Amino acid sequence: MPRRRAPPRLYCDPTRRDWVIRDGLAFIRTGCGEHERERAEKQLAAYLAAKYVPERGPNPLVCDVLSIYATEHMLHCASTRRSGTYNAMSLLNGWGAKRASDVTPQACRAYAAAARSQSMARHDLSLLRAAFNYYRRSTGIALQATVVLPPKEIPRDRWLTRGEAARLLWAARRFEHLRRFILLALATGSRAGVLFRLQWSQVDLENGLLYRRPRGVREGATKKAPPVRLGRKILGHLRRWRKLDRSEWIISYDGQPITRFSKSWPAALERAGLAGTGITIHALRHTRATWTVQAGVPLWEVSGFLGMSVATLERVYGHHHPDWQKRAADI
Repeated sequence: MPRRRAPPRLYCDPTRRDWVIRDGLAFIRTGCGEHERERAEKQLAAYLAAKYVPERGPNPLVCDVLSIYATEHMLHCASTRRSGTYNAMSLLNGWGAKRASDVTPQACRAYAAAARSQSMARHDLSLLRAAFNYYRRSTGIALQATVVLPPKEIPRDRWLTRGEAARLLWAARRFEHLRRFILLALATGSRAGVLFRLQWSQVDLENGLLYRRPRGVREGATKKAPPVRLGRKILGHLRRWRKLDRSEWIISYDGQPITRFSKSWPAALERAGLAGTGITIHALRHTRATWTVQAGVPLWEVSGFLGMSVATLERVYGHHHPDWQKRAADI
């Protein structure tokens, strides 16, 4: 039996170090370097859209609904383009060959039960619901589909004490790229994605400023990334690192940028005695937010420093402020 032909996909040419669209025996060059994955994905989506015309009708395939949503909306929306790609791929694996009428509350619950986590299932199904809503608005066709989301998980608010942070930094001393990441995260409260993409051109050592977004990159609709003032200690670290570095990336391994910690982070947690305590990469941002609020810094100033709304700060971290409910408690 002949092997099923693989669909068009991205392939990184190891010789020229750029992205290529591989479609059967054809190789279509995108002109995107190996660090321009996002732009290459956009070209792949345009290639697929030009090659395939999705069905439009009262009971379309789910893959067609997702295709319409991706090409007409997701590619033009910076806040959903990156994360939505992964959710769409998960949905295609589970729902791609099914019809809109197959999307029922029972089927959604079964999908969530089989997912690796309720959080991932909720993100996937949220995208599916958005795709159906867009389809109804753009075509005027009502679909017999009902998307039910699993309940939200209890938010993680674990943060590090000063002692735990010191132990974690000591445990990461053998991994320079991890140690830099921890120091920058604790000093600026920046998200992991911002720090992994951080280049020296985004740091103003003379004026003590860090620009979380590179020049020419638009800010997302939800995840704000404003510039942040650097404190005396982290500024000293950055000046020392700049003299040592030959790479344009601040956090790199063998001169190349990284996107995650596969071994060093678990090893550091284990060595620091923090394994299994709920500490994640994102907990470093929680830690900076908590420490800043505990210090009595006004919430509007913390909001600008972290790129977080005042409402979110009050809801999640407000109880750490020294003045929280003080007058009410002292009556």
